[in-house]
Amino acid sequence: MGTDANRLWIKSEGEVDSQGRVSDGQQEIFYDRPVSTYFDLQGGVRYDADSGPGRGWAAFGIEGLAPWFFKVSATGYVGDAGRFAAKAMVSYDQLLTNRLIVGPEAEVNFYAKDDPARRIGSGLSDLDAGLRLRYEITRKFAPYIGVTFERKFGATADFVRAAGERSADVRFTTGLRTWF
Repeated sequence: MGTDANRLWIKSEGEVDSQGRVSDGQQEIFYDRPVSTYFDLQGGVRYDADSGPGRGWAAFGIEGLAPWFFKVSATGYVGDAGRFAAKAMVSYDQLLTNRLIVGPEAEVNFYAKDDPARRIGSGLSDLDAGLRLRYEITRKFAPYIGVTFERKFGATADFVRAAGERSADVRFTTGLRTWF
């Protein structure tokens, strides 16, 4: 929401497991301001709200369009009790038709400190890579389907395996991409 020079981004993502619990939920609110033709600086907050204990973070990042039209994003997070985290994302939209778009994407998360209550280990925590096919009814309203591969690493994988879950998984996704 906003203008070309001042925007408010509301980002929300989550995952519902087979028992109907939200097992991975992040809500973010950012103020966004351009710093060049293709890149914006962002500052805001993130809250992890799911089946684990909630965590609040201050967030600072950069998002934009890299050469060859790759959308990139890098965000750093500062939490309480000396918690630091970082997220990097890259995606690309390939038009099959004017309305049908296929989009590969990848996201990695890093944490500076173990958080056993949320089953997160320090270092490279996880990789989430996928492919989405969306149909743009309008540019602002586009349902999608996709497939996602998720892999946990290091201590995060150990925490997940100790809880009786797999450290790697393939999921099918569906959703709605909207903007105002």
